[in-house]
Amino acid sequence: MREYEVALNQNSLVKYLRKPAKEFTRHDIIRYIEENHIEQVNFHYVNEAGKIKTLNFVITSRAYLESILSTGERVDGSSLFSYIDASTSDLYVIPRFKTAFVNPFSDVPTIDMFCSFYTKEGYPLESAPENILRKASRRFTKATGFKIKALGELEYYIIADSEYNEDYPAENQKGYHESTPFAKFEFLRTEAMRLIAKCGGKIKYSHSEVGNFTTEDKYYEQHEIEFNPVDVDEAADQLILGKWILRNLAHKYGVEISFAPKITVGKAGSGLHIHYMVADLQDNNAMIENDKLSPIALKTIAGILDKAKALTAFGNTIPTSYLRLVPHQEAPTNICWGETNRSALVRVPLGWTLKTEMIKDANPFEIAEVPYIPGKQTAEFRAPDGSADIYHLLAGMVMAMQSGLEMQNGLNLAEKLRADGNIFSDKELLAKLEQLPASCYESAEELEKEIRFFNQDNVFPKGTLDRFIKMLKSYDDKNLSERLYQKEDEIMKLVQRFINYG
Repeated sequence: MREYEVALNQNSLVKYLRKPAKEFTRHDIIRYIEENHIEQVNFHYVNEAGKIKTLNFVITSRAYLESILSTGERVDGSSLFSYIDASTSDLYVIPRFKTAFVNPFSDVPTIDMFCSFYTKEGYPLESAPENILRKASRRFTKATGFKIKALGELEYYIIADSEYNEDYPAENQKGYHESTPFAKFEFLRTEAMRLIAKCGGKIKYSHSEVGNFTTEDKYYEQHEIEFNPVDVDEAADQLILGKWILRNLAHKYGVEISFAPKITVGKAGSGLHIHYMVADLQDNNAMIENDKLSPIALKTIAGILDKAKALTAFGNTIPTSYLRLVPHQEAPTNICWGETNRSALVRVPLGWTLKTEMIKDANPFEIAEVPYIPGKQTAEFRAPDGSADIYHLLAGMVMAMQSGLEMQNGLNLAEKLRADGNIFSDKELLAKLEQLPASCYESAEELEKEIRFFNQDNVFPKGTLDRFIKMLKSYDDKNLSERLYQKEDEIMKLVQRFINYG
């Protein structure tokens, strides 16, 4: 690892061990623990609903530390997964050393790590969320010779007492990229950025978002933290880590944080936009060819659009998800894509493909040669929200992208579904486009149609798909938007029910 990469890396273990996290070994972790007087170890893992769980250890001897880092520990699988019977419920949790970080909230020096689940026979648990994503990723690479890198845009609201907005009051629904003192909780967001980086997360930037408003007793302020692209399994871990850190900071400062897709009627909702890129195994971006979107990029977009209806089963998992996905908003409803088009389901953002010298134009005294930095181009799937089951969503997206690459008519489908400009002003185009499901129930019906697809090579075990379908149908929310039309009190009861979901 180059010296400056170590020096600028925020992760204490990376700095101390002088190697990238992906190369961490058990002996590296033990060395750091011994030489830095670490007293505790925490294991984290994610249950079937995508919720982070924790197992705590206090270090009492070198032999004990060697034991838990070599063989993990056993847990009650029946309390984590609904399909595991209590009579045969033991599972192993095995730490992944590359995820190790110093816990920023513990009162005593503590190292935390994410874990994977293994069965009593020592095999990865087929239905564990992180293993489903790993299977999808490996299948993609084996079939294509490429890999997927991804990042998430983590949007959320901070909910505090209304007095926070008394001085320099924020302008209603005008909070995009606002600065202090009009953005009251920039300090919490930037502290979250710093802690996520210290815990190994790769942060791109953060800013305040559009949504802010005040009620009689509460102040609501929307923010976003966006990550940098990393290997797709790492991207899922980072989003889980980001939510955990934000909620801990909310607890520290006596406020509430909500990742809910809809916070109230008539105000900006919160999405969880997922950017992805296809890269070769040396991390070279394959999304651009001759300064234009490559056939690979176009085919993966076609694959996402082809499976978009079913993907909502993983990315939009609660009834209020579909109060966000309404026409004429930035949240998409129609299945199409476009370049820099925020009304489309898949957006291709600016990617720095032009070989210009904007920096010299802005800085006349800059005389050094400006490096051309390729590889920033991504595509953005805009439907998911904070209720997304992140590992399952990313696994489904990877499978859809592989399907697009293998599709005979992938390029034709991409061309057919391209939308330039605001789709809602083009009535002829709008009439031709299919729409996303309008409820959890409809989403479940779309997933039912695709069971055979997602069950290929047992990437998604059938039991996992059946569980999603049963859960989504249990909300009985078909035609919910019509039923709740102009019934603000009932809408708010529903919003409050899911305010802390995700």
